[in-house]
Amino acid sequence: MKAILLHGPGDVRMEEVPDPRVEQPTDAVVRVVLSCVCGSDLHPYHRRMNPDAPPRPIGHEFLGVVEDVGADVRRFRRGDLVVAADTYCDGTCDFCRAGLHTSCRNGGYWAVKGVGGGQAEAVRVPQADGTLVKLPVPEDSPLLPSLLALADVYPTGYHGALRAGVTAGSTVTVIGDGAVGLFAVAAAKRMGAERIILMGRHKSRTDLGREFGATDVVAERGPEGIAKVRELTDGSPYVIEAVGFVEAYEQALGVVRDGGTISRIGVPQYVDGPVGMPLYRRNVTLTGGVAPVRAYMELLLPDVLSGAVPAGRVFDATVGLAGVADGYRAMDRRESLKVLIRP
Repeated sequence: MKAILLHGPGDVRMEEVPDPRVEQPTDAVVRVVLSCVCGSDLHPYHRRMNPDAPPRPIGHEFLGVVEDVGADVRRFRRGDLVVAADTYCDGTCDFCRAGLHTSCRNGGYWAVKGVGGGQAEAVRVPQADGTLVKLPVPEDSPLLPSLLALADVYPTGYHGALRAGVTAGSTVTVIGDGAVGLFAVAAAKRMGAERIILMGRHKSRTDLGREFGATDVVAERGPEGIAKVRELTDGSPYVIEAVGFVEAYEQALGVVRDGGTISRIGVPQYVDGPVGMPLYRRNVTLTGGVAPVRAYMELLLPDVLSGAVPAGRVFDATVGLAGVADGYRAMDRRESLKVLIRP
């Protein structure tokens, strides 16, 4: 089959790889109908690899049709249309039962340790019963792009708002106008926030953010952006940082209200950041982390099925596997918000 492999910085290629097969009784094999490029895929795309390391698969968001199942798979059968969480998990261990599926004792990440990536024609899904969610639509449904957002970006935005503690009638500031930031806006609206300030400078994205529920947009960055938010509100009690760069975190510190909460859901691309007195003396809570996507998928599924959240709107370009390298370049140059892949 064909799959996308990362060879080095800026170098992704479509290549022939062995077809996936059931290796464990808890496995399923899924033929990919849709996948996509995530903003977090740009981090390994930029990162220098060990020159002796072999090319590696990539991608963690996909939906498709079950082609085969292991002997212990009980919830799925051949022909089921399913969406996979962005990490695999058994759904039964103590961490999964507590809603922390990313810490599953039998779980793991796509595209490492012999497990393929989602940017491919098919994927072996470990722990299929815990990882997959069956979709109640046909394979040709126009809702499929929206349903794909359940694989990562919508639940991640929801996680950011949930960890921040957003309440009805509150004021929230979301830093970052990528797909995760836009879904943090949608989640804050879902939770009843009255004022949602979106900090982003790409008009096409912030316009979509307004459709998702943003009441205000601040395009300025750094001290100017902080001052602008503080003109609009006396500091935000809830701040969701959806970028992952230290500058965004420092911006969050600048706009959060004393006694407020910063929820970080952008994958951190820094080691050190101010966590001492800037938090301590102002009684600011720092929370967030990697989203346990599988914990939220069924909760958010009705939003997508009903059209209450037009999640597929975040996809503004579509490519086949042969065009994935162009898709990465477009996202890297901020020419595209999120690229949909139709293998």
